[in-house]
Amino acid sequence: MPVDLRRRLRAARATAPSYPEVGATRQAALPPGYAHLRRRVHLGHGPEVLERAGRHVLGWGSQLGTGFAVYPSAPAEPGATVLIRLGLPGLRLPRLVIPCRVVWTVREPDRIGFAYGTLPGHPERGEESFVVSLDEHGEVWFEVTAFSRLSAWYARLGRPVALLLQHLAIERYLVAVAAAARAR
Repeated sequence: MPVDLRRRLRAARATAPSYPEVGATRQAALPPGYAHLRRRVHLGHGPEVLERAGRHVLGWGSQLGTGFAVYPSAPAEPGATVLIRLGLPGLRLPRLVIPCRVVWTVREPDRIGFAYGTLPGHPERGEESFVVSLDEHGEVWFEVTAFSRLSAWYARLGRPVALLLQHLAIERYLVAVAAAARAR
């Protein structure tokens, strides 16, 4: 990996999350003062679908399937710091590098997933969770839950575009995980 990414990762590891409500996406009620978002999609039926989709989610598949790059590329583990990189297709501009930290993971018979929170340098403040679950009828669901507010000057300046991009990314997360759940 380029020296710049290693340097930025070291710097991100030395920081604390940029919001006080770390882990709040585990709760049903999200913290006030943020925009809230919950989206879910049906993936199929049975433990095999749960396991396949859960592996995909823990391996950053929702982000990778959306066109983001994740450095380092190890599966999500509590306390791991990652840089999520994105670029605009067709443009030769430098990629935006977004520092995040995995704040919790879950690996239970009926739930698999994780959440990451923002670190200083992220254009937002808040947290997103990515959880695959098996309900009492054997149906498998993937849910993205987020609370956030814009923090970077460029995100606040382009607020409507930044909010649209966040919603589009979340819709693409849902599509990417649904496709992985269908794959055999």
